[in-house]
Amino acid sequence: MKTIDSFEDRRQNSAAAKARLLDRLKARPSKDDPAVLARMAERKAVEEAREARRIARAEAAAAAEIAAREAAAAKAAADAAAEIAAREAAIAHAAAEAERATAEAAAQKAKRDERYAARKMRAGGR
Repeated sequence: MKTIDSFEDRRQNSAAAKARLLDRLKARPSKDDPAVLARMAERKAVEEAREARRIARAEAAAAAEIAAREAAAAKAAADAAAEIAAREAAIAHAAAEAERATAEAAAQKAKRDERYAARKMRAGGR
């Protein structure tokens, strides 16, 4: 069976609830309480440590990027040097091949001239 509270009972219950809320609010420590100050200092230290770690990560990332760029530049320089060496080797090979072909052509011409001279000598020595 339900009891019907009177207006006065409801008003008293409301006032008691407000009083409990005020008591809880008053029970909170003030801003200059040592416990509050200690928590604030701890939070500040955690925030500073977090910021220091963020800065360290950013510096590490920047250093890694610089190292990667330097490595890429060194690789590009090595690739360019290798390409230049390959081109020079190809040029030297082509020059040697041309010299060999020229020497071979001169040798063939000398043999041909020798045969021609021998044929002329056989024909009458003119």
